[in-house]
Amino acid sequence: MTGIFFISFFLSAYLLQAQWKPAGNKIKTVWAGEIDPEKVLDEYPRPIMERKAWKNLNGLWNYSITERHKAKPDGNDGKILVPFAVESSLSGVMKRVGASHVLWYNRSFTVPDDWQGKNIRLNFGAVDWQAEIWINDIKVSTHTGGYEPFSIDITPFLNSDGPQELTVRVWDPSDEGSQPRGKQVKDPKGIWYTPVTGIWQTVWLEPVNEKHIENTRVVPDIDRNTVKFDTDVKGFEYGDVVEVTVFDKGKEVAKGRSAASQEFEITIGDPKLWSPESPFLYRTTVKLISNGKVTDEFKSYFAMRKISTKRDGNGIVRMQLNNKDYFHFGPLDQGWWPDGLYTAPSDEALKYDIVKTKEMGYNMIRKHVKVEPARWYTHCDEIGILVWQDMPNGDQQKDWQMRKYFDGNELQRTVKSEQIYRKEWKGIMDYLYSYPSIVVWVPFNEAWGQFKTEEITEWTKNYDPSRLVNSASGGNHFQTGDILDLHNYPDPRLFLYDARRVTVLGEYGGIGLPLKGHLWETDNNWGYVQFKNSKEVTDEYVKYARKLKELVRSGFSGAVYTQTTDVEGEVNGLMTYDRKKDKMDVERIKKINQEVINVVNEK
Repeated sequence: MTGIFFISFFLSAYLLQAQWKPAGNKIKTVWAGEIDPEKVLDEYPRPIMERKAWKNLNGLWNYSITERHKAKPDGNDGKILVPFAVESSLSGVMKRVGASHVLWYNRSFTVPDDWQGKNIRLNFGAVDWQAEIWINDIKVSTHTGGYEPFSIDITPFLNSDGPQELTVRVWDPSDEGSQPRGKQVKDPKGIWYTPVTGIWQTVWLEPVNEKHIENTRVVPDIDRNTVKFDTDVKGFEYGDVVEVTVFDKGKEVAKGRSAASQEFEITIGDPKLWSPESPFLYRTTVKLISNGKVTDEFKSYFAMRKISTKRDGNGIVRMQLNNKDYFHFGPLDQGWWPDGLYTAPSDEALKYDIVKTKEMGYNMIRKHVKVEPARWYTHCDEIGILVWQDMPNGDQQKDWQMRKYFDGNELQRTVKSEQIYRKEWKGIMDYLYSYPSIVVWVPFNEAWGQFKTEEITEWTKNYDPSRLVNSASGGNHFQTGDILDLHNYPDPRLFLYDARRVTVLGEYGGIGLPLKGHLWETDNNWGYVQFKNSKEVTDEYVKYARKLKELVRSGFSGAVYTQTTDVEGEVNGLMTYDRKKDKMDVERIKKINQEVINVVNEK
């Protein structure tokens, strides 16, 4: 019997592998060759709120592409590996969908027997852009927004036993619509990349009681040695209690309780502060208690850290971390992959870029017009890296005035377009609110879809007063928010300065080096400037960094180098697109990066 079992197991694995292989002949990362269709991104997807029981629904699903207004097809076009977008190699499909068509997904699943009596929640990490969901041929939800997670209680629609049927229909107009889309265009070239349609983050189930915690918002206050908790509780009744226990390396150091409807504070004695140099995280257990019984429990964490601004002895407004001047320096990180597009091929790959960024001597990442899976932010929290979080751009660009304060007419969005922006920006902020690595919100970039700048900036600041707001990276510039952000390619330049706010260089560099064997395109590769070998690129980088050091003394308080990796035809990365080659001498750039960071602390 044992022999029969193993033969059956390996035959099943072989058949699954035979149903899937990466599509196309584009370059790939080393992680692409390690994918097991039965265990795709199988790490817990939401580590800041980790319950014990869950079930991963990633893997091979049925798919079909139809015209937008046609009904669900009877058959399917083949298999797709979820959660890789249909346009990606790792999906096994690598087909375009476009605004006139829709993408259908279908699979069956079973609910574990020991989940009986629980409410079953179906969770999507992210689906781009409009998703309609059916359970057992009953439509249960419609969600719009390509970057934030969403969850559905599917309990009433489940069969009493046996397999359950899940169907998802996705429509994504890419750059033909006004919705947030980042760098996606139907005609990719230069700084614009391949469209991403459909499921691109983990799909999973979890059981909860009818009374459970839906979200927890955490805000530290190092000046008062407190941390505030605000929980959203589903189905609570008067008398229900939320309890948070705080641990330092497994040892209980604090505990707090409140009625389920109340926010509350816990005092942390002699707190250990979080920074890139010392990324200490307090671990927590959060419980919901009703009539003396625990109805929900999960593990979480927080950090004691503060981001603020203050004028230094020379009159320059500096960013501060934990009440000390702190220069933010890091790469522009697009978060794209040659094999998975929006989706890293593995959790190890997702973490890799952050680790390399730290190895190169940076202390910050600007996450550029994209939002990552929850595990990426937890990696940043644990590794110790500051994050500037962009809002993915959408709609159109009107006038762009980068070298002076804006005196033109802003883009006027339609009512629908404006509603989409506000809904999705709030959803992204809600999703990311409790990750301590995020220190700056960036609502707009280079006038891409920029509208009502002062109103959006003030709303963002009021919604989260614990972080800084960089209202418009690279313009259009308004005297609002905490930061004036300049862009200049290729070398650093300080051509505008704000004596009342922080001034940063939000983009510069773009030193290109195409490396044969590691290119997405065989020709038409593009960079702001191009060189022939690693030494030339490193020399140019160091030259720019030395100039940046002087500009830090003159007024810059942060800088962003373009960029972490090559992306498609854009070859100005610190690494190749497949992550197989560093373009520069890592030790040399680490040394000069640390010199740039330390300028603000020179006496």
